[in-house]
Amino acid sequence: MSYAARDDRPADKAERYAELAGEIAAALSAEPDRIARMATVCSMLNDAFETYFWTGFYLVDPAKGDELVVGPYQGTLGCLRIAFGRGVCGAAARERRTQIVEDVHAFPGHIACDSRSNSEIVVPVVDAAGKLIAVFDVDSTAFAAFDAVDAEWLERIMKATFAV
Repeated sequence: MSYAARDDRPADKAERYAELAGEIAAALSAEPDRIARMATVCSMLNDAFETYFWTGFYLVDPAKGDELVVGPYQGTLGCLRIAFGRGVCGAAARERRTQIVEDVHAFPGHIACDSRSNSEIVVPVVDAAGKLIAVFDVDSTAFAAFDAVDAEWLERIMKATFAV
């Protein structure tokens, strides 16, 4: 089900996320594979919001420990590797804190994987033991496309999906 036809008032957006969180949980109820779970979450969220331009996961590279490698995503070509602390994704990984950036061009050290991206939200993803396993990254061509509603619901969805 696509939600793009509804408007983006905070209450409507929260309702869309709440409904979608239930659909994601139902779709993944019997799926143990982490990559399959990531691909499904990515696809469902990307389809649900027209503001989502690039939607995907960057996985912590276990061989390096301080570098992210591109995982399942929807959209144009993504960056292949990102060091912790570099760009918005690297900041989220290093700080283990959701990053909301209204204008990526003003973000120090922003990595321009696609020049059409103008705003971004990145959510750290942790497993049941509290270990950082990935970051979930969403870009938009609109400026200031993401807010506290997006952060709250994306954090909830990541926790419900991967901290189990």
